[in-house]
Amino acid sequence: MSLLLRRFPGADLPWTRLGRGPTPVRELDGFWLKDESVFGDGGWGGNKVRKLEWILPDVRRRKRGTLLTVGGIGTHWGLAAALYGREEGLRVVLGLVDQPVDDHVREQTRRLDASGALVHRFRSVARLRAAAPYLLVRYADGLRTPAYLPAGGSSPVGTLGYVETALEIAAQVEAGLLPEPATVVTAVGSGGTAAGLTLGLRLAGLRPRVLGVVVNDSFRLDAVTVARLADDTASLLRTRGALVDARVRPDDLDADHGWLGATYGASTPEGEAALAWAQEQGLHLEPVYTAKALAAVRARSAAGPVLFLQTHGPRP
Repeated sequence: MSLLLRRFPGADLPWTRLGRGPTPVRELDGFWLKDESVFGDGGWGGNKVRKLEWILPDVRRRKRGTLLTVGGIGTHWGLAAALYGREEGLRVVLGLVDQPVDDHVREQTRRLDASGALVHRFRSVARLRAAAPYLLVRYADGLRTPAYLPAGGSSPVGTLGYVETALEIAAQVEAGLLPEPATVVTAVGSGGTAAGLTLGLRLAGLRPRVLGVVVNDSFRLDAVTVARLADDTASLLRTRGALVDARVRPDDLDADHGWLGATYGASTPEGEAALAWAQEQGLHLEPVYTAKALAAVRARSAAGPVLFLQTHGPRP
């Protein structure tokens, strides 16, 4: 059973199991790793599946048969939504924006084309925004428009996935599997993972700093934005009957924009070096998110234990 539902047994929080936790933790060269890549029982894994455990039953709760979501042409989120949404009997429509193309993006594009999703590509975020009303009308089921999901699944409902993960980290600390972290590091492409961790760690009574390594410049992603999403998630929990008195403020977390590179999806020398090092350690990262976050971890001299989330979860 979900740790979040155990904590708030009377709350109205639809959930479906899509993966098996807890995901393992282990010590590497000067930091700790939580390997989220193994989470997910379907055609994709990682942090996106954590969010879909809460999002997909919420779509059903809203009586929608189609979901519409957005991302770059190499989106991991869109692929996970397409694969798991299809398994739940949903039609999935993707609005995708061009990004720098490399071998990783080409491979993702092939996976997306084979996923069964209805894919629409746009040259810019502005063009996607202009087309969004058309897509909502085109794929309406009668009077019901598709359930719209923001990039990365980073809505208050999706963010519950990383409130859950933070409670899992707390249980692993209590079991002696890792020391209480002073800093928890994750890539930030849309904010939901960092927001959920910040809120969940507070609910668990732990006080590490969450460091979000920002890898997306398509929209505002700073401590104010991430804290607002965390606070909106706390409000959702209260609305659904959970006794939550936590408030998240911008000074409760850090957002580091120094590892992005030229733009979203552009590789960096530091990221490429981190990618090569990770491969030597048996970690399969990717250049857009996790390699840049790992580069920040390896360059950072932090006081106290550092926990890095490996959130990339490809499947054969």
